[in-house]
Amino acid sequence: MAAVDTQLQLVTFQLGEELYGVDIMDVKEIVRVQEVRAIPNAQYYVEGIFNLRSEIIPIINLHKRFHLKKAAVEDGDEFLGGFIILNIEGNKLGIIIDRIARVVMVAQGSIQPPPQMISGIGAEYINGVVRQDSGYLIVLDIRRLFNPKELQKLASL
Repeated sequence: MAAVDTQLQLVTFQLGEELYGVDIMDVKEIVRVQEVRAIPNAQYYVEGIFNLRSEIIPIINLHKRFHLKKAAVEDGDEFLGGFIILNIEGNKLGIIIDRIARVVMVAQGSIQPPPQMISGIGAEYINGVVRQDSGYLIVLDIRRLFNPKELQKLASL
């Protein structure tokens, strides 16, 4: 009997020109763009904080962190942007996305190792790449996006 290829459920979103995915189990929710309050002396990639049902959530701008251009927004698409609220090691934080895509099921075996030279986000933050009809889906490892010291700083905001 052949081993069953396990499925991974990913929340996919556009950041710049690329399509990214994160494990749905790490996603708390997706919210529309909200007013974000800037924090003095925060890291350059921390956009600020916002209040989500009486919970203060730090908002991270991955465009700034990884030097990515924002995606070109067409009429009507501005409503598809927002924040993905992630739960990393018990810390909630939001990342700004250009456009939410959809939830997809991916066979674990179809995830290939990331190429050495991938544009934008460094290979150390990537679990792998899935080939799709329209290009590639880059699977992010959110636990490696922020080191424990950064998470501690973000939690103290």
